[in-house]
Amino acid sequence: MAVFRVDGLPGAPLAAAARFHAEMLPQVIAAIEARPDHLALVFGPADYMHRDWRRAVVRQLARDHAPVRINALASDDEKGIVAALAYLERASGVTGQYLSLDGEGAAALLSRDR
Repeated sequence: MAVFRVDGLPGAPLAAAARFHAEMLPQVIAAIEARPDHLALVFGPADYMHRDWRRAVVRQLARDHAPVRINALASDDEKGIVAALAYLERASGVTGQYLSLDGEGAAALLSRDR
């Protein structure tokens, strides 16, 4: 699985989407063209106003680049991110999803031990 960290976006949703598309999307597409089985975008947490553009990005990328699986996470909790990435690695049918993690129990919910 390839992981692409999305950092440094503005707080305003339109500005964040514009910067992502202009500056980061070409890098994401280059990562996809390396043909990993799965690419996970990891965004920092943001309020609900960012969900729509982020969901649209991950869904369209997954459609356009199948069979590469593409999913996105939103969190700043490394333990939760690691657990979610491990879950996605095992969930071979999951693609085009945007998962917002709150850091409250994500590791326990996504762990193999449960």
